[in-house]
Amino acid sequence: MKTLYFDMISGASGDMILSALLDAGLPPEVLHSIPARLKLQDVQIEVGRAMKGAISATQVSIAATEEHPHRHLTDILAIVEAADLPESVREPARRIFNRLGEAEASIHNQPVESVHLHEVGGVDAMVDVVGAVMGLYTLGVQRVAASPFPLGHGMTRSMHGPIPVPAPATLALLKGAPVVQRDAAVELVTPTGAAIISTLAAHYGACPPLTLEAVGYGAGQRDQPVPNVLRVWLGDDDAAVDENGVERRRLVVLETNIDDANPQVYDYLSDRLFAAGALDVTLTPLMMKKQRPAVLLGVLTDAADAARLRAVLFREGVTLGVREMPVQRYSLPRETTPVETPYGTVRVKIARYGGAVVRAFPEYDDCRAAAEAHGVPFIEVYHACQVSETVRS
Repeated sequence: MKTLYFDMISGASGDMILSALLDAGLPPEVLHSIPARLKLQDVQIEVGRAMKGAISATQVSIAATEEHPHRHLTDILAIVEAADLPESVREPARRIFNRLGEAEASIHNQPVESVHLHEVGGVDAMVDVVGAVMGLYTLGVQRVAASPFPLGHGMTRSMHGPIPVPAPATLALLKGAPVVQRDAAVELVTPTGAAIISTLAAHYGACPPLTLEAVGYGAGQRDQPVPNVLRVWLGDDDAAVDENGVERRRLVVLETNIDDANPQVYDYLSDRLFAAGALDVTLTPLMMKKQRPAVLLGVLTDAADAARLRAVLFREGVTLGVREMPVQRYSLPRETTPVETPYGTVRVKIARYGGAVVRAFPEYDDCRAAAEAHGVPFIEVYHACQVSETVRS
């Protein structure tokens, strides 16, 4: 899985994100195409180099001349809907702008549809957001991870007058994300930077294991004691395969103990979890405190889907807490082949180790359908598949 890690050495802003993606290999023409895709006029994008401390980094500057730079959320969403963008770019961009609008609305105590997006409603912010998502899409990024957000302190100015640092919108957007305050009397993370990264990140903390392919440095506009750069790590954490064909894949296990749910909910809940991306769902009986019988619900999933699956568990109201653990799964290569039996065609799954067949097992649904259609026992169809010469070969 292609992964991009935001290493926020000195914070993050929209232009720093674009700069870092370019430095990591994004073709400049992708960024230069964004204004035309959004049907925005008179937008100038400059791409250059800047030294930040001892680090040479790409630096993007966006300038635009427009009479009405402050838009409502509905105006921005209409521009995104009409834009020449793949849906894989349009949908994340919508989510980012919706979160920006909701943050501003909560701060100013206004309905989200009537709040003006001042700094984040201008052309430069729209290019930042759409350009960042388009950049990740073009680079083939499937998962985004990020370090904790470093936050400064003090005061800064906005269209509403003086406001504290971190900006209220930034803090609103970072609820649920790890933050650390630095001894820097300056804004390190802007609302646009916070919205982009916190909306797209599926993992926070250290960079997950990956085969590193590229590193990019994006320069901020200020000079600071710490190099004012955002660093991105781009790599692949796809499963490795050894000489025997065994696949190693990094996954996540979600667990929760449930002792007060109606047992009828488990079938429905399992279907919801599989629909949300679970690779496997297990139910294990156990005894909890006060000798209370309970069920251990386990969910195996890719890290990118973990947040969505946690949300399913919480929304269904079956638990108050979920444990999450990284695991490595080793699995044999398998293939599915059709096998002709006296009861029709049945698919058989074949597993190999070192090229040799070590197990073959018929698909349950096919065996059940054949047994019901011919009025014979299920096990008779099952054994008919196992003795097939096709399976042995």
